[in-house]
Amino acid sequence: MHKMTTCPYCGVGCGVDADILDSGSIGVKGDKSHPSNFGRLCVKGSALHEVLGADGRLLTPLINHRPVSWDHALEEVSSRFLRTISEHGPDSVAFYLSGQLLTEDYYVANKLMKGFIGSANVDTNSRLCMSSAVAGYKRAFGSDTVPCSYEDLEKAELLVLVGSNAAWNHPVLYQRMNAAKKKNPALNVVVIDPRRTATCDLADLHIALKPSTDSELFSGLLRFLADSDALNETYIDQYTEGFEGALEAARQQFDSIASVAEYCDVDEDSLSTFYHWFSATDKVVTFYSQGVNQSFSGTDNSNAIINCHLATGRIGFEGAGPFSITGQPNAMGGREVGGLANQLAAHLDFSTEASIDLVSRFWKAPNIAKTEGLKAVELFQAIEAGTVKAVWIMGTNPAVSLPNTHQVTAALEKCPLVVVSDCMASTETLKYADVCLPATGWSEKDGTVTNAERRISRQRSLLAPTGEARHDWWIVSEVAKRMGFAEAFTYQHPAEIFAEHAALSGFENEGTRDFDISLYKDIDIQTYDNFKPVQWPVTAAAPYGTARMFSDGRFFTPTTRARFVPIHTSSPVQQVTEALPYLLNTGRIRDQWHTMAVSGRAPRLFQHRDEPFVELHQADAIKEHISDGELVKLSHPQGDYIGRARVMASEQRRGELFVPMHWNSEFSALGKMGALLESVTDPISGQPESKHGRVSLAKLNPCWQGWLMCRSDIELNLPVEYWSKVPKGDLSFYYLADTVELPDALAWCKTHLGEVAVWLEDKHNQNFRAAGLKGHRLAWTFFVMPYGEIPSTSWLEAMFAEANLSIEQRRFILSMTGCDVEDPGAMICSCYQVGSHAIETAIGQGCTSVDMLGQQLKCGTNCGSCIPELNEMLSNAVK
Repeated sequence: MHKMTTCPYCGVGCGVDADILDSGSIGVKGDKSHPSNFGRLCVKGSALHEVLGADGRLLTPLINHRPVSWDHALEEVSSRFLRTISEHGPDSVAFYLSGQLLTEDYYVANKLMKGFIGSANVDTNSRLCMSSAVAGYKRAFGSDTVPCSYEDLEKAELLVLVGSNAAWNHPVLYQRMNAAKKKNPALNVVVIDPRRTATCDLADLHIALKPSTDSELFSGLLRFLADSDALNETYIDQYTEGFEGALEAARQQFDSIASVAEYCDVDEDSLSTFYHWFSATDKVVTFYSQGVNQSFSGTDNSNAIINCHLATGRIGFEGAGPFSITGQPNAMGGREVGGLANQLAAHLDFSTEASIDLVSRFWKAPNIAKTEGLKAVELFQAIEAGTVKAVWIMGTNPAVSLPNTHQVTAALEKCPLVVVSDCMASTETLKYADVCLPATGWSEKDGTVTNAERRISRQRSLLAPTGEARHDWWIVSEVAKRMGFAEAFTYQHPAEIFAEHAALSGFENEGTRDFDISLYKDIDIQTYDNFKPVQWPVTAAAPYGTARMFSDGRFFTPTTRARFVPIHTSSPVQQVTEALPYLLNTGRIRDQWHTMAVSGRAPRLFQHRDEPFVELHQADAIKEHISDGELVKLSHPQGDYIGRARVMASEQRRGELFVPMHWNSEFSALGKMGALLESVTDPISGQPESKHGRVSLAKLNPCWQGWLMCRSDIELNLPVEYWSKVPKGDLSFYYLADTVELPDALAWCKTHLGEVAVWLEDKHNQNFRAAGLKGHRLAWTFFVMPYGEIPSTSWLEAMFAEANLSIEQRRFILSMTGCDVEDPGAMICSCYQVGSHAIETAIGQGCTSVDMLGQQLKCGTNCGSCIPELNEMLSNAVK
């Protein structure tokens, strides 16, 4: 049986064709009919079936980590929330939600807290992703309205990607851009990013600006447009306000391209080329992401970009517009229902009494919140301060993802009541939960999500809930009933919630609000089940949705005019110092997702990057006596991070470092990047400054390094300074290192791994090899040797598969020989499992292009995120 559903990872919102098998498992492929991806899936989406099953799932409600009935758990949550509110008031409790929730889940949670508990202390991890873009849109348009569609990326004549490594973070959209450029060679692509990322493979021009100077670069562009007679004065006069103030602010900052180039530390000729391309091109899309948003000046960055589009009238028509790309699968759906603490519901907020009264009357909620609540970072600071005494966290892992993770975990440890709803059993946040509630995960959930182009799609249930898992909307509704609000939370099906959400969007709207899906206010279950992807607004006047916004030049401000925003120079808070001399940038990698709670279950998603790392410029590596592949430590008074050095020739600016955001204490000893970031936020949006930290850097200098492979059911407590875990199905592989001597490796094995079956030691060459058995099967292997000597682990995995190891095979383990399993080399194409050795061989045999490699090996023919690396290998072969 086939069902069409939606991928739960990034904000692209790809359609998935799921084949539900009789065995209870599923197969996945791209939905060719879905207008977001037309059948393409990235490697994460292609591996969705690999993250299912009961292993690692939270299967039953827990109180103080002991199993209880659902009735007991729900009563515990409701009674303790009621008691806390009675003793300390409604603002003493809070919800922290997630962009992984479905819109229906979000709606019910927001309604309970803001409408009936009477507090606006509802925020979401989308605060860390999109809130600066939201604030920028609201300042300019009067509404949180993304004006563009994905097809505009293909219709544009100039694509400007700012702070977006789309090749890795939104690979399906990147492939659409790539296809558009092949179809139209005249299309120019500019990438504005401090790092040379995989996305630069598509670029005609890369501007490696100094971090956090985005708004200044675009303010310089605004001044240049005015000085070059490239303004659309008719559009400015008819549809905007505040232009003179914005232009004056830009003129006060810079008087020439040279002064902008000097401030942003970029090549003047490159900047001039970009400015001239922008001024001379009508169809321009500026596509921006976390590099813009995750900044102390993220909102200003967004408005500086929007200012340039308004000044040229490049918005509201095909192939043009400022396009912020969402990072999470339902960040936009959460915003639609008021998931952020400064929102109310249905794109209404607390700015007017009329808005509050409207939602209050619709919900029949006389106790509705009247003022904004606490944003994410503020919320956890309030928990630590003791003013918030109960928090319910749903589907997210703030103990890893928020900045200053030590402060976050201290807050959770101190909080009198922590409730966590999650599908996984081992997230870092769950360790601090007083009550754990098992929620359904992807393949079990049933509801809607909204992607980055305002397209609402169905995420359909494919399998029965695992264990005693329940839907989040059901859990919240049951707690609401026990708190005395039963009449408002009688939902029996997500279609009922969606219909209410749709009705609220159109309630007394009459075109005054952007978000309107009132056509669905009477939707029934059958129509809901057959729901087709559609872009809002969806009304009687636009029954098939709306591809792009503002085509008529009317905005959602009191005057219906778009607003220019004056931008003034501001500097990041986390400036480098003598003690912390390196600037830290953080972000995603190609094959992982968030804190790996889900994606960490798929072994092949570790094949591209399998341990924490630090990217640094080769000049800094020389200065610090660091070689490629050595372990390095980043330090900050808040905490430390250890990762493998990746020395870059030109991809990284000097004095700047990059680390991935994904690793946590389940997969590494010191791999949490949030430990290094301070709790600094944009003063308008509340989004953390995650792209501009400050750290010290030093080589780790371990006394020994080792590698361990064992069966996954072996419980380990590794007393070493550095370890990193790589799942391999029924096996786990660990990198190990310590700055403390290992005087007796054999004794170490016996203490931490168990009985040793065979071992070999060469103290002169610092080599030690040992293995343990369980019956006649291999249970673990442990190697101590200099980094770089270990071959592919494929041969080891083959040994673990043997049911009865012979004496000869045991000797082979110690000598690391005797197995015919081929070493694939570094995994380049995760989709089709194509390693570097096969690619090098194909190039040597005459493949001279990515297309030829794809025809022979299939690499680069699915999501395409490996294409930049394939091009690099081809280029290196020519050299």
